[in-house]
Amino acid sequence: MIILIKKRKEGHTMRDKYILTAESVTEGHPDKLCDAIADSVLDACLRSDPAARVACEAMTTAGKIIVAGEITARDLPDIPAIVCRTVHEIGYDCDYEVEVITHDQSGDIAGAVSQDAQMGAGDQGIVYGFACSETPQLLPLPVVLAHRLTLLLTNARRTGTIHGLGPDGKAQVSVEYEGGAPKRIAAVVVSCQHDEDKDLAELHSEITRNVVVPALRSLYPDHRTEVFINPSGRFVLGGFEADTGLTGRKLMADTYGGLAPHGGGALSGKDGSKVDRSGAYMARYIAKNIVAAELAEKCTVSLAYAIGRAEPVAVDIDAHQTGKYPEAVLEQAVRAVFDLTPAGIISALGLDRPIFAQFCNYGHFTHQDAPWERTDRADALAGACGR
Repeated sequence: MIILIKKRKEGHTMRDKYILTAESVTEGHPDKLCDAIADSVLDACLRSDPAARVACEAMTTAGKIIVAGEITARDLPDIPAIVCRTVHEIGYDCDYEVEVITHDQSGDIAGAVSQDAQMGAGDQGIVYGFACSETPQLLPLPVVLAHRLTLLLTNARRTGTIHGLGPDGKAQVSVEYEGGAPKRIAAVVVSCQHDEDKDLAELHSEITRNVVVPALRSLYPDHRTEVFINPSGRFVLGGFEADTGLTGRKLMADTYGGLAPHGGGALSGKDGSKVDRSGAYMARYIAKNIVAAELAEKCTVSLAYAIGRAEPVAVDIDAHQTGKYPEAVLEQAVRAVFDLTPAGIISALGLDRPIFAQFCNYGHFTHQDAPWERTDRADALAGACGR
């Protein structure tokens, strides 16, 4: 007996209804505090030495902040002072000890990266960029809404609109889709640190009025939407006094909320020679320009690198069956328009400048003034496709 199996092409059919969820955390979340510390150290190194090689990590826990990594720079910054300033600016007022453990970049890696002819990639890795026409930011709607919630939560604390809030917080948004388009908000979750004497009923009302309502104005909750505010109850002890934070532990919140592929490399604390950061930014830059040029409604770009090699070993474009041209044509256009070497990426996006700390919170791809969020190559891409 012969059994014939026909494989259905990916994306050929679409579920009528489904739910997509994304989360975000505030800048006071212990993991994001670590990202902010690492990127502030990186910025300080680049400020005095644009060619600095930095791979900085941070860990926070009750009473202790540790900064470690490989740093080769003309001047080593005052890292304890950077830590204290960052912790204070984010909103913590507690006692802690700072320990710094750094050393120069490995000579083997430095030799592979800093070649005479051209800069090689600082590591191997696969990175992904994504864009879609779903929102003005060219990101999935759940990602945009989740970051809007946490940003408004932080703004309410900083401005005093809501009294008694702490720096730590999280949000999550579930969006129901029909036929590939967002139709309604299925669920919203907001968790926020608060003072011990804060009335929880009052907090619920204030969060609803000042955070949930304005954040979800583009697709407002209906009578079936489930809204959870501090569903665990009290949230008094938070931040790194209650939880251990680590650099690079919020990869999905930093990128596409788990709604697009991720290569697994962290972003913060790394200079532009590390392609898991610079390559991820370039992949987003390419995908966003492809969608902005209306060459596709949805696009995933993947780039793969080998340590010490300048050119990527693989470039792949997936238009998810929404492209106006075959993917092979889009790939040729990308290769013609963009310099995909680490040196080319650093030059195109200005990644040798101290710009990183300002973009490390609320998603690396939601800041419209970030250089990788520009759509200035859309016309060139369209022209390269022959349009």
